[in-house]
Amino acid sequence: MSENDGPTYARRIRIDRTRARAWVLQIHYKWENSGFGGSLIDALSDTTATRLISQTRLPYVRTLVTLIENHLEEIDTHIRSALDNWHLDRVSSIDRGILRIATAELFYLDEVPPKVSIQEAILLAEAYGGSDSPRFVNGVLDAVFKDQSKDQIFPQNLTG
Repeated sequence: MSENDGPTYARRIRIDRTRARAWVLQIHYKWENSGFGGSLIDALSDTTATRLISQTRLPYVRTLVTLIENHLEEIDTHIRSALDNWHLDRVSSIDRGILRIATAELFYLDEVPPKVSIQEAILLAEAYGGSDSPRFVNGVLDAVFKDQSKDQIFPQNLTG
């Protein structure tokens, strides 16, 4: 499959990224909860040694894991600023992982539209989180996005 395949190629990319996010969530969960002693990148290496991740998905998995590992403090700061009456360490590990993945995309991956990051996070929350997770994730990420947007400078003709 090549870029010349048009819509089929674009659809394949979307599917691969969706599934890559699910892999990153599993790796994040392993890193946080199974007493894994290494870094998030070490958890990725351990996972790829024992599980088969599609070669079409692995680059995006590596990208997200590396972004989260390298920018964890900044990502968590953005999330904390959006949490009302919550502490990040009290958020479930699954929801925390979903929020970190989406926040990494929002701040560090310009090629992923913000609405796509948020929608994909909601889908992960529906699949892997609790019954309140989708609404919670949506609310937090909406606040993270609005906070990010207010820090950006828009050209005068766009703001009126």
